[in-house]
Order: sequence, then C-alpha cells, then structure tokens
Amino acid sequence: MKLKSVWYCSSCGSKQARWLGQCPACSEWNTLQEEVESNAKKAALPAVARAKQAQPVRLAEIAIGATSRSLTGIGELDRCLGGGLVSGSLTLIGGEPGIGKSTLSLQVAAHYAKAHTLVLYVCGEESLEQTSLRAKRLGISSEHILFFNETDLDLILRQIDQLQPKLVIIDSIQIIYKPEISSAPGTVSQVRECTSNIMQVAKTLDISIMLVGHVTKSGDIAGPKVLEHLVDTVLYFEGDRQQQFRLLRVFKNRFGPTDEIAVFQMSPKGLVEIVNPSQMFLEERMRGASGSVIIPTVEGSRPILIEVQALVTDTFFPTASRRSTGIDTNRLALLLAVLEKRAKFQLHGSDIFVSITGGIKASEPAADLGILLAIASSFSNRSLHPDTLVIGEVGLGGEVRAVGGIENRIKEGIQMGFSRCIVPKRNLKGLTGLPSQKIELHAVSWIDEAIDELMR
Repeated sequence: MKLKSVWYCSSCGSKQARWLGQCPACSEWNTLQEEVESNAKKAALPAVARAKQAQPVRLAEIAIGATSRSLTGIGELDRCLGGGLVSGSLTLIGGEPGIGKSTLSLQVAAHYAKAHTLVLYVCGEESLEQTSLRAKRLGISSEHILFFNETDLDLILRQIDQLQPKLVIIDSIQIIYKPEISSAPGTVSQVRECTSNIMQVAKTLDISIMLVGHVTKSGDIAGPKVLEHLVDTVLYFEGDRQQQFRLLRVFKNRFGPTDEIAVFQMSPKGLVEIVNPSQMFLEERMRGASGSVIIPTVEGSRPILIEVQALVTDTFFPTASRRSTGIDTNRLALLLAVLEKRAKFQLHGSDIFVSITGGIKASEPAADLGILLAIASSFSNRSLHPDTLVIGEVGLGGEVRAVGGIENRIKEGIQMGFSRCIVPKRNLKGLTGLPSQKIELHAVSWIDEAIDELMR
C-alpha cells in the first residue's frame, strides 16, 4: 500500500498536490492542511446507505407530498426550523464550547422520548457517565433514549440500521472517523466523508439526524466548508457563555426560513426559551439617559427591540479611540464621518464607544439612524424622549433612506408601550395598518431633522 501526502483546504475542501500559501479555489490564505492518503481501494458504503437505487424520472411523475415534521418540544427552536425537524434531514448545530449545544440536543431527545419514540444519542466526546450526569441534571430519565459511546462511523451506522430510531444525535462530528481513511478524526477528508455517509443514511432511512459541531478560534464551524453545504440546516449558538442568555441563529435551512433567531436563557435545568426577547433586552435600560436609543431590528421574520448605547468623552491621547460591540466598525466609521461632515459635529477629539446591549448584533442598515442619534445624544448630553423608537438608513449625503418591514417594526414598538417613532419620510406611504391613536410618527428626510427631534 503506497502512501502519499495531499493538501486539503480547510475553508473550501479543495485538494492540492502540494502546499500553497493561498488556496487557488477560494483565495484564502494559510488554509491548506497536509493529510496522508493511500492508494488502496476505498471501502464501499455501508449497506444501509446503498439500500435504495435511484432511477431518473420525469418532472411530471414526481409526487409532491406534505413534508413530514416532528416537533422538538422547544417552541422557539420549532419556529426557527419552520415547524420542527424534517424526517430525513441532517441538521448541524455549532457554537463555542460550553455554550449549550449538548444541552439543547439532550432536551430535544427528551421530548422525542416522551412520545415513546426511540432516540439514539452517540456521545463521542464525553463518556457515558458524563452524559448520564448531564441528563440527570436536566431531569431526563427516559428509557427510550439509547446512549452509544462510539466514534467509529461504521459501527454507528450499523446500530442505526439495527435500531431504526426516529432521531439520531451525534456529538460531535469532528470526533467521528472512518477506519478506511488514514487521516486523523476532524481532518478535512474525515469530516467530509463521514458527513456524506451520514447524510445518505438519513435520506435512505428517512430519519432526522442532528450533528454537533466544533468551532474554530475565528468563530467558524470547524472543518471544510463542504460540511455546511452537505447538511440541510445550519444552526449556530451565539453569545457569551459567561452570561445566561444564548442566541440560536439559523444560517441555512432548506425546509424553512433563514436568518431567524431564538433566544434562550441558561438555567440549572437547561435552556429555557424566551418568548418575548424585546422585553428581555429592554428590562434593564435606564429611561431618559443620554446616549441611549431604542431601535427595532428584524431578525428573519421577527422584529426585536434593542438598545443602542453610546459614550462620547474627550480623549487624552493623540489618536482618538473608536470601539464598538455588536456593530461593524466600518459602519461606525462611516456614520461618524457623516455626522461630522453633514451635521457639523466636532468628534475628532473624542473617544467614542458604541454598544448593543444583550449580546445581539445590529447588522442591518435600518439601525443607522439610531446609532447616529445615540452618538449625538451622548456628545450633546441630551436625551431622546424615553418612549421613542428610531428607524432609518443613513446615506453618505446625510439623507435618511427608507427601510423594509417598517410596519412590523412599529407594531412591535406599540406592543412594548412606545408612543413616538422617528421614521424615514418615504416610509409613510406604506404605513396604512397602524392605529394612529397609539403612536406618534415623526417623519424625517435628513439627519439634521432627526437631530432636531433630539434637541427638543
């Protein structure tokens, strides 16, 4: 058996004959990793993955039925998935260590087991004793959950074929390996081949499979990008594991909406869903404080009210500091330039700090005007009316541009008790279904007009 070295890109999974500083396929730098391959004939797929022989059919002959879904028992997770886990689907859950991936997986397994449905939980990272302690802490004691401590993919697929469970959870995919591949578990070739085999088994047996995935130091899911392409759904946990709140974000979903988020609170009994995240994000805000502005951002189909806080102070260094949390630094620099050029604010001698409370990120342009007014509020030490929402995109000329989903944003504010809203003037045409007696709209076309609202 002859061995040879090949180089795989950890970003796109492309294969190269020698090391290169830059991947020719995706142009990423320093992503090629050496792996040893043999020219021995690869083993065939397990019998369960070859059970069905596909035949070409005409478009008119394809029978389209209702997608079979099973609820996970966690309402917010079901909403993000589009109504539950789809039979025959492959779902990937990523996130930093200790953020709640295994906890969420066990809670889903417990709900399936309550319906007397067989669940196979493959714990490759932790021992059976460690998994048992975690399950007991969560109050899980069902006989319908089978725990299997194994990392050999062939043995795992054999158990799946014998048991025919309704749900399979593999924790984690970076630990699983195929004996026929000489490289170590977690390498590009191992992750790609293992995921491909697992996907074929899920489709063949029509069962739902959840994979738990590691992340790199940069926050990306470990392994080749092809891993995210192979699976049907990609869920990602965000947030500081030192805090009690977690955000579960949908990055990919073949059977439902993308960019949805679910908010959870970590408790001794596991993850508890937060049905009204707007209330959670605003419950500790200081009403009437300068530098504080409330903006309604949209995550997927859900509007969420978040607080933007800004602090502007005189600098004692030659170069002023500009820091942000939850806001893109390039976007912040753009807004500061517009505020200085178009509104004549002298900010070059000030340290500026901007933060989004609650650990959420404000990445959409609709947050521009709120961020700009928060900075202006802190600089002038003047506060907005505490019951005011701010919505609008800011252009380089200082104009306030219209945004999408304006009606849903304002309705969320009305439900939370807000009585005033600064909106782009062009958005007024689409506001036909709002109760005018419950909220006062202030339409603006330029940032000067919005700042005038602040100075009143």
